[in-house]
Amino acid sequence: MENTQTGAAPTRTQSPPGLDLDRITDWLAGERPGLVAGELSARLIEGGKSNLTYDLSDGENQWIVRRAPLGEVMATAHDMRREYRMAGALRTTDVPVPAMIAYCDDKDVLGTDFYLMERIEGVPYRYADELRPLGAARTRAISVELVRTLAKLHRVEPREVGLNDFGRPEGFLGRQVKRWKTQLDASYTRDLPGADELYTALVAAVPTTSAAGIVHGDFRLDNVLVGADDMPAAVIDWELATLGDPLLDLALMLTYQRRAKLVSERDSTEPAKYDATLAPGYLTEQQIIEHYEAESGRELEGFGFHLGLACFKLAAISEGVRYRHINRQTVGAGFEDSGSTVPLLLELGLDSLKEHK
Repeated sequence: MENTQTGAAPTRTQSPPGLDLDRITDWLAGERPGLVAGELSARLIEGGKSNLTYDLSDGENQWIVRRAPLGEVMATAHDMRREYRMAGALRTTDVPVPAMIAYCDDKDVLGTDFYLMERIEGVPYRYADELRPLGAARTRAISVELVRTLAKLHRVEPREVGLNDFGRPEGFLGRQVKRWKTQLDASYTRDLPGADELYTALVAAVPTTSAAGIVHGDFRLDNVLVGADDMPAAVIDWELATLGDPLLDLALMLTYQRRAKLVSERDSTEPAKYDATLAPGYLTEQQIIEHYEAESGRELEGFGFHLGLACFKLAAISEGVRYRHINRQTVGAGFEDSGSTVPLLLELGLDSLKEHK
């Protein structure tokens, strides 16, 4: 889940890990003749913990390249074609997304699928220290627009944008429980007290019916590029997008917020965990729920299950990043504390299941 398209133009001409400049130059010459005006340079964009994101430039123009991480991954994860298709379909809606330029499924080029997209100017706010200089009023406005953007996404009818076959909403929540259990098992490096208990509780509590719509899969402030006008310029990182219960997006966004708050309260020495939600002026959890209900027209019946599942999902994702780091399959810095909050998330998940009965 990479998080930025901002920063200075690339200045290095050597190939960064995972992106062979000679091969992508040859591919683009055949795929998009005339697109590249000069010698390509690239830099890995730091901050993400899953798919790899690069800033690519020919000296005059800049683009973004996205590819799957290095090493073995789940067969259903890191699907570049799904990302490319979802963002492309949403260009016709009021959900802001970058323009998709080219997709490659020839693994001889980079060793995996990848795609090229428009580079959008915007800031992916991750930390409270980045928002504090803006002041409480601007921070509040940014968080309000974040919720409004999520509601816009959830109002999109998949059939109207050609995405009616993008997923199977029926049984979505039950499949999610099984999927993230499989991910957790595949990432095993240590015993995790509470994991089996939470999984068993989720299996027993899967709703018989649920809402249906587009699910981003990892919606949060730093997966939205905020423009100079404090409005969302683009929603990015669609690698987990599907059709299913949209309330899982809201639950995951709130889970990130709860995690940041708990880490701050329990251990001030713990490394920051994307704590932008703790900045003065940022909407409280209850305010977010109220804004979302008003904007989306959805009811949050049984929302405790969604919160518990969101905790389980985030724990599985975090443990997967930890596993890849231990096995030297990650690129870039910032992975040293990966998985440090997994036990907290499992505990939080069990508590969350009891809410919104």
